Amino acid sequence: MNPAKSRAISLNSNTKSEQAAGSGVSGDSPLLDHIRRQIRATGPLTVSEFMSLALYDPQFGYYRRTRAIGKDGDFVTAPEISQMFGELIGVWCYQCWLQLGSPSPFNLIELGPGRGTLMADILRTTRRWEEFSGAAQIQLVEVNAALKDQQETLLTGHKICWYEDVTMLPEGPFVLIANEFFDCLPVRQFVKSLSGWRERLVGMDQTDTLTFALSEPIPSAHELLPASAMHADDGAFFEVNPTATSLCTEIARRAGRDQGAALIIDYGYTENTGGETLQALKDHKYADPLTNPGSADLTAHVNFGALARAAALESTQVTGPVGQGQFLVTLGIDARAERLSAHATPEQAEAIRAALHRLTSNEQMGNLFKVLAITSRDFGPVAGFHS
Repeated sequence: MNPAKSRAISLNSNTKSEQAAGSGVSGDSPLLDHIRRQIRATGPLTVSEFMSLALYDPQFGYYRRTRAIGKDGDFVTAPEISQMFGELIGVWCYQCWLQLGSPSPFNLIELGPGRGTLMADILRTTRRWEEFSGAAQIQLVEVNAALKDQQETLLTGHKICWYEDVTMLPEGPFVLIANEFFDCLPVRQFVKSLSGWRERLVGMDQTDTLTFALSEPIPSAHELLPASAMHADDGAFFEVNPTATSLCTEIARRAGRDQGAALIIDYGYTENTGGETLQALKDHKYADPLTNPGSADLTAHVNFGALARAAALESTQVTGPVGQGQFLVTLGIDARAERLSAHATPEQAEAIRAALHRLTSNEQMGNLFKVLAITSRDFGPVAGFHS
């Protein structure tokens, strides 16, 4: 599997799926000493444990304290590239609300809303439908205090509730969006050896530099691995993400119980055929994931096949995955781009064309990014997946 990155790096640069040069980060991060002490006390960490600390440590984790998104951050996401993305997701939310029976009230949920750009575009687009706007209760799952401040500013005039975890969300009918959320959930990594499957660990060398290592053989590891790993050759490398599948199961359970529709958009693959995808990004450049933990974004590709299977076990309707490009084109992004361009300056029209290409082209985000819908049973055709 190609481990190329995939989020958009900046408004004027390549996506993470394109090669970005450089990595250097100088000076130790505050979290590094804590990790060193933990390794000395209890031994090497699993990659999942390391990612959890690097991203979500209450004091020094990357997503607890960093304004990661934007030109002055480490990357941008699709809503930052063009308003068209959020506008079409807004239309999708409205259509799903209609198919759910126009419940009032209902929870309009976003997981990891960044600066609030996507939700702002959704609310701007759907305000023409007054019954939808009046019924929507905005619920955001966010752990970053700085981003909460940005979200509150951008969404001024709307009543918002914030939550630290999906399990804390209120019950009731919902429409949920998770754009580039699952790629930040911690993965476990396994390597096939002559003596069996070993888990990849993070330890230290004699100079206290963080290094990758391997555990002793784990006889039960095969229970976590996909079927494609059963006859893997020695040296084969597989990532699994129990956290992601558990979260998907929880979303599906709620969709079945409360009547809901969820849309998951992220970069990833349909089936796990092996390979390493863990990567770090700092200042719009690739970085060493073990250097200065807490100072760089750590992500891994999402296994959409595993998410779909986990959701299907809850007797919900699972639709997709399909490529982001196909999804946006089916929703009508070409027509929206044409309409915007008709009233734009030549420079604005060129920016619209470039954004359209970036979001939908198979050479950019169109195929690497996948879209999966989880809805209550008998929901019917899902917008964006069927012509």
